[in-house]
Amino acid sequence: MKLFPLSYKSILLGLTFVAISNYSIAQQKKEYSGNPVIQGWNADPEAKIFEGQYWIYPTYSAPYDEQVHMDAWSSKDLVHWTKHPDIIDTSSIKWAKRAMWAPAVTEMGGKYYFFFGANDIHDDKKEIGGIGVGVSDKPEGPFKDYLGKPLIGKIYNGAQPIDQFIFKDKDGQYYIIYGGWQHCNIAKLNKDFTGFVPFDDGVTYKSITPQDYVEGSVMFTRKGKYYFMWSEGGWGGPNYRVAYAISDSPTGPFKRIGVILQQDPKIATGAGHHSVIQIPGTDEWYIVYHRRPLTETDANHRVTCIDHMYFDADGFIKPVHITNEGVTAVQLK
Repeated sequence: MKLFPLSYKSILLGLTFVAISNYSIAQQKKEYSGNPVIQGWNADPEAKIFEGQYWIYPTYSAPYDEQVHMDAWSSKDLVHWTKHPDIIDTSSIKWAKRAMWAPAVTEMGGKYYFFFGANDIHDDKKEIGGIGVGVSDKPEGPFKDYLGKPLIGKIYNGAQPIDQFIFKDKDGQYYIIYGGWQHCNIAKLNKDFTGFVPFDDGVTYKSITPQDYVEGSVMFTRKGKYYFMWSEGGWGGPNYRVAYAISDSPTGPFKRIGVILQQDPKIATGAGHHSVIQIPGTDEWYIVYHRRPLTETDANHRVTCIDHMYFDADGFIKPVHITNEGVTAVQLK
């Protein structure tokens, strides 16, 4: 049998076909986190990077009297998550009785500090509660009561002491930003997180409430600017959403720019109360948030999800497209 040599064109076409086929197979094998990214009814997620892993610390989404503990999840790639159950509960926080909400976790001096709201107080003269602090040697806890009492147990500037966020500025100063009832405060934490340092004008709790603020504060910096984000609307309704502002200072002023996260009636409702992750050394950002599946009418049936967050050329945040797929794996270096 006589063999005919392959032409250069035939070889090139063959290699191209193989390359395309391999690319298609790789695309098919690409694994997504899926949304929800963790299982169960979980809300108000705090997303962090500790010890080379991603962490999510959510509120256990249940009736207030059942909100007496919290869990955490860790991941090496944003796709596969490991549950760490009962990292803090009312057995270790004796003054907390119910409504443990919205973790905010930070590391300082080799220890991990877990800020939380508890008891849903409405009258600080008759009720004990507010924002407390747990401490642990590990990001997965267990967290023990750091102060034996609330760090903030009073109502200042009309802000209910809930939904705290801890922000570390470039000079090393830690701030707490918190508030409900449509009022938001910022305060400077002292060096051991046992209290506060007044601002230069003598004020300890400074109001930075922007237009339409309700709760769920988040702050981060990008290219020298301070981005302040918050949740609007009612937490139990379909129109819960996230808006933001930009300033040159952590104390503002913050002029509302617009909404960047909200429901998609084809996917889920009540998208809000979020946090953000920046992949270290990159300009790659993710938003971790809760939403309500279309099948659910119970206000507490909220799930934690993750999607990409992008910026335009002028530094404004583009509207987030909520998805069922979630994100693909990103390993930390």
